[in-house]
Amino acid sequence: MEVILRIFPTPIHDMLRKKLTDRWTSLEEIRLRLQQPIELIFQDKVEWLEGILFQAEDSSYILNQLSNHSLYRMETELKEGYITIQGGHRVGLAGKVIFKNSEEVQLQDITFFNIRIAKEVVGVATPILPYIYENDMIQNTLIIGPPKTGKTTIIRDLARLISSGNTHYQSLKIGVIDERSEIAAAMEGVPQLQVGGRTDVLDACPKVTGMMMMIRSMSPDVLIVDEIGKQADIDAITEAMLSGVSIISTIHGHSLSLLLKRPSIQALLKNNVFTRIITLSAKNNEAIEVEVMDAQGNEMATHLILKQ
Repeated sequence: MEVILRIFPTPIHDMLRKKLTDRWTSLEEIRLRLQQPIELIFQDKVEWLEGILFQAEDSSYILNQLSNHSLYRMETELKEGYITIQGGHRVGLAGKVIFKNSEEVQLQDITFFNIRIAKEVVGVATPILPYIYENDMIQNTLIIGPPKTGKTTIIRDLARLISSGNTHYQSLKIGVIDERSEIAAAMEGVPQLQVGGRTDVLDACPKVTGMMMMIRSMSPDVLIVDEIGKQADIDAITEAMLSGVSIISTIHGHSLSLLLKRPSIQALLKNNVFTRIITLSAKNNEAIEVEVMDAQGNEMATHLILKQ
């Protein structure tokens, strides 16, 4: 709570503290838009901070807090459009976009902020674990789900569980390619969220580059990546698998049947590259329903419930 509140000027800081006391666990986002009320998004509803509009001086204050009064230090983050702060919370940025060399972009006049509250649910992936092991090996696993079904939360916990091991499964070396700094939420190279004691992280690194870098430098048993989809991602995953590494990945989608209509994904699924396919769907604001299939689409588990 304090990590987030400290970035706000005093009037907003005090109003948020008063309104959010004992409600932080259900808060998902704080959205700020110039000359507009401040939006608070909870798991089950949206509210507004009454009696105050977000002003230009508030935007300047927040940017100074995020950058320690040096926007130059945030040059890379401004190109990506987000900043990860202590605790793994992520601040999305929007405003005027400046193009350089026809391709490179940079944000200026930042007047929109989306503060996403990081939540880790330790143990959430425990019910899935038995289904992705076979002969003491992690199977290549694709996790499918629409937004807000906990894909990143689940693979973070899988990294922790597989890395730690238990009485039934040996501990394995994990390599996390955290392209958007959401899995481990590292700051200055140090994960802010629990990814396990035998887990190595490449933070803010493109998946295509990072997978082979991690294999060459850290020799992981399992690679974990988030949000594949481009043909380059598919090619990199295929190359990584040929190196003998198991893959756990997520992808946006509402169902396996819809994914099969995407040309870049068809080859992976039809050639049985992934031997475990997991689909997620929101049951309610506090639970996710899970189905597990093998490479042929045979159901291994249905209606597993994960508590968010």
